Amino acid sequence: MTEDIYWRDGLISSQKFDDSYFSHIDGFQETQHVFLGGNQLPKRWIGQPHFAIAELGFGTGLNFLTTWRAFRQTNAVGVLSFTSFERYLITPDEMQQALIKWPEIQPYQEKLLAKDLPNPEQEGIHTIKLPQAELTLIVGDAREQLPKWEGQVNAWYLDGFAPNRNPELWEESLLQEVYNHTVPSGTAATYSAAGQVRRTLQTVGFDVYKVDGFANKREMLVAQKLEKPQ
Repeated sequence: MTEDIYWRDGLISSQKFDDSYFSHIDGFQETQHVFLGGNQLPKRWIGQPHFAIAELGFGTGLNFLTTWRAFRQTNAVGVLSFTSFERYLITPDEMQQALIKWPEIQPYQEKLLAKDLPNPEQEGIHTIKLPQAELTLIVGDAREQLPKWEGQVNAWYLDGFAPNRNPELWEESLLQEVYNHTVPSGTAATYSAAGQVRRTLQTVGFDVYKVDGFANKREMLVAQKLEKPQ
């Protein structure tokens, strides 16, 4: 068992950040509302030969599995490119236990866990090819890894632990890199509605909007990279 992990009321949580990995109400529904809904997916990938998503915080893999499932179920014609930056990987067994309550994603999880996944000591880029998807796990500190990465994405999932518990993933310098690795008109979404997060996203160049949050969270943030006039 990963040293940092503990279970509270059946929910996987991080001792280091004193926070749970997803909503205690329903993590699967939360991912659909916050990250797919916030980035206007699946409609944006329909008809696209290639659609790229990146996230800060792989966690249990729930966001990837939910997105891959939606991609396959919408009969998308292209390939889903999904890149995740994660410093603290959990084990495959912990991932399986954390997501056992959602049979909707079990077939996708089984395909992922059948692959040779990296461990937390294997820092660097690890690419995993799956049916109609390519998952790239970048193990290490996102503040070091993202500036070196050459990818450009259509949508971001900003899913670090809460800003007051995990401020490293919400620093201006890192969110500037998020902006720099976003295509024009690309988007980002986060469950957070914290004023500091909103102001930082605006400072680095995004247009930022508040929308309805998931369940008992009143608001969340979505952002878009608009092309600047010449």
